[in-house]
Amino acid sequence: MVKKNNIEQALSKSKVIAVIVIDDSKKALLLAETLFNSGITCAEITFRTDAAIKSLEIFSKFNRFTLGAGTITNIKQFHSAINAGAEFIVSPGFDEEIAIESSKNNIKYIPGCCTPSDIQNAINNSIKLLKFFPSEAFGGVKTLKALSGPYSNVSFIPTGGIKTNNIRKYLYLDCVIACGMTEIVDRKLIVNSDFDTISKLSKEVIYEVSI
Repeated sequence: MVKKNNIEQALSKSKVIAVIVIDDSKKALLLAETLFNSGITCAEITFRTDAAIKSLEIFSKFNRFTLGAGTITNIKQFHSAINAGAEFIVSPGFDEEIAIESSKNNIKYIPGCCTPSDIQNAINNSIKLLKFFPSEAFGGVKTLKALSGPYSNVSFIPTGGIKTNNIRKYLYLDCVIACGMTEIVDRKLIVNSDFDTISKLSKEVIYEVSI
């Protein structure tokens, strides 16, 4: 497991976080292999399906990713995710209980924040790496630029509406260390076992962020 203090560095290096909703854990290993072989080194398994925990375990055993668990909204999910191998925890909004539990367990917690009040709550709990969600719906780059003025010591991972054709404008911002993407791992692609398209999309975005 990557040490808590090194998680932010690993995410920054990866630039792209594959945000995964998976319905069948039997597809997890091939998905992990496809993503890694296409240049993706960071993945977030979201707790939106019954297959999430088993899929997280499979990704963890693959041992090639900086691995997170997303859509964590309560302490029970938090502990299930950690026990399955998650190295960082992501929630849709800020949750003080999860923040406290993460600190106790020395686990990186990245809460979703999109308003000054959200950000202030996170800072008051010693959290300075935040998920900006839903990014495009809340004004995208323009909003992030405005928020980074008074909160220049906070870094963001925008997620929600991030695509290959707009990811670079986010990564150009000093306050952004990486972007969460569902486009490259669209749920329907996984359901249909279309790993060729997943590979193609992953390679395209890796190329985009490297130029």
